Amino acid sequence: MTALYMIIGTLVALGVLVTFHEFGHFWVARRCGVKVLRFSVGFGTPLLRWHDRHGTEFVVAAIPLGGYVKMLDEREGDVPPALVDQSFNRKPVGQRIAIVAADFLLAIVFFWALAMLGTQQVRPVIGAVEPASLAASAGLVAGQEIVSVDGKATNGWSAVNLQLVRRLGESGVLRVGVLDEGATAERQHEIKLDQWLKGADEPDPIQSLGLRPWRPVISPVLAEIDPKGPAAAAGLKTGDKLLSLDGAALNDWQQVVDSVRARPESKVQLRVERDGAVLDIPVTLARKGEGQASGGYLGAGVKGGEWPAKMLREVSYGPLEAVGEGLSRTWNMSILTLESLKKMLFGELSVKNLSGPITIAKVAGASAQSGVGDFLNFLAYLSISLGVLNLLPIPVLDGGHLLFYLIELARGRPLSDRVQGWGVQIGISLVIGVMLLALINDLGRL
Repeated sequence: MTALYMIIGTLVALGVLVTFHEFGHFWVARRCGVKVLRFSVGFGTPLLRWHDRHGTEFVVAAIPLGGYVKMLDEREGDVPPALVDQSFNRKPVGQRIAIVAADFLLAIVFFWALAMLGTQQVRPVIGAVEPASLAASAGLVAGQEIVSVDGKATNGWSAVNLQLVRRLGESGVLRVGVLDEGATAERQHEIKLDQWLKGADEPDPIQSLGLRPWRPVISPVLAEIDPKGPAAAAGLKTGDKLLSLDGAALNDWQQVVDSVRARPESKVQLRVERDGAVLDIPVTLARKGEGQASGGYLGAGVKGGEWPAKMLREVSYGPLEAVGEGLSRTWNMSILTLESLKKMLFGELSVKNLSGPITIAKVAGASAQSGVGDFLNFLAYLSISLGVLNLLPIPVLDGGHLLFYLIELARGRPLSDRVQGWGVQIGISLVIGVMLLALINDLGRL
């Protein structure tokens, strides 16, 4: 089922993203009076095709890995004299810029829909603070609710994580606003950062600060076993209740997680209760993850606990408010993506955080399996990432075309075909290099 969700989720994600991305160009081109010859979703052999009253050919092709909008252009073939004024290359440079830059419509629509549908957020209440951690040195304690980070309101742990991600690789003061239990006035705590998590692979900002989110107590009774993991190899079974690890009592699943993570590739002694009998089972833990995110792996899981109503909050917006929320989230995520790319370029953020098609497929499957809201959220984030990357000033991408048009606007005439050709060759090399790096990262994660 997981594989099926991954395949279907990936195909739907690519189909929706490509269709809406190209529709943005198509819609603006039509508004600017450019004749669109073909609107294709996919490449290769056409599976479906039809024409509209304007003569545009619509195609659904066999290879669903992209798409394109082909416009009338004198640089690509002969144009009848009667249609010259509908050629893309004859339009004012401002209109050509608008046509190329129409990239973020889909993300705004998805975030608007999500804002109206509403989400259930877990209140960002601190469950524990690691001794001698950055959070502890700043005076944060268990029971406090994080209500803002660097002045930005946080209504859930995802919002906290998003604001912390913006500070990766940086130095300076991180300001965390909290509400103490029973208090109504916000208090500020300052955390001093020094090249925080610079170059870390798969950083976990919340855990790095020494914060543990509050979670309901979950009894360590195994409900899932990875058939290829250490637990299965040692003979653990679903229904087993873990009593102790190396003699330390286990009353909560989080204790198991913490103990296992701290012992990668170690041999441990588990005491379990099975069908009324107590057994001592030796287990050799594996290692999972890379760099600072690396830790021990048992290969077992439990059923999720029930969250008390007071720890949850519903966040939703009306139709008009949702428009502003959609625009705001699209803008903030676009800026975050650009900042992350800049940090990768200057070594503040590891390039191993760059993901490719394999990771996209896995996340597509997981989000589709999780529900409509999570899948829409994934589509919105992916749309923004692809939109920002596509608008980078690299020839062969839309951003490269924009760069050429802006140069033309500044100097009053376009660059020569020779210079543009050199730019395209350099752009192709850069794009292929980035794609290979992302694929290598994906294979490393496997």
